Amino acid sequence: MDVQVFSSQGEPVEETQGELVCTNSFPNQPWGFWQDPDGRRYHHAYWETFPNVWHHGDYVSLQPTGGMVFYGRSDAVLNPGGVRIGTAEIYRQVNRFEEIVDAVVISQDMPALPVKTQPGDVQSGNNQSSAESNQSAKSHDVRVVLFVQLAQDAELDDALKAQISQRIREQCSPRHVPAVILAVNDIPRTRSGKLVELAVRQVVHHQPVNNVGALANPASLDEFKDRPELAL
Repeated sequence: MDVQVFSSQGEPVEETQGELVCTNSFPNQPWGFWQDPDGRRYHHAYWETFPNVWHHGDYVSLQPTGGMVFYGRSDAVLNPGGVRIGTAEIYRQVNRFEEIVDAVVISQDMPALPVKTQPGDVQSGNNQSSAESNQSAKSHDVRVVLFVQLAQDAELDDALKAQISQRIREQCSPRHVPAVILAVNDIPRTRSGKLVELAVRQVVHHQPVNNVGALANPASLDEFKDRPELAL
């Protein structure tokens, strides 16, 4: 299989995090989806990101040995402060705590803020200040939110939150540290056991959830709705 890693611009990269792709056909490549007669869902899932290139939807890096490190699903990649973070990096640290049975991490959109300009800035081509011409411009950011399912008799107190944050900061980076850590009774997964970060993110942002029927425990999503700790 002609497996490569592409940057967001569609260029091959090595030893850098990017998108897992396959640039040629392969024996077990599916022809389409069930009940997708016009192929729109199939095309959106695998072919829309890079023209004529199979985009598998995983965020990875290609190592000098030829192996790969997987950081999580592309649609679940976090982007606080414009820095792309794979969710697997956080899970590797959180799963070391015996107090935690399971976890899911998402990014929560922050309110858009006006772009700051310097006094006297002038937009090229006219005498209008950039503050006037860009008064409607906004900057967007996200914050990292971690939900944990606790072991029996464990408690998510300030001490445990501090330990989680410290380990993530030391083993990953300050950018990886969750802004909010919350406890839930169950973590939603598909019938095949996969985490569904996207579904949790959609619930937090009051958006329709895709493919609820694929979840093994869809009722677990209710606990992520309208959490006062996430009010902005």
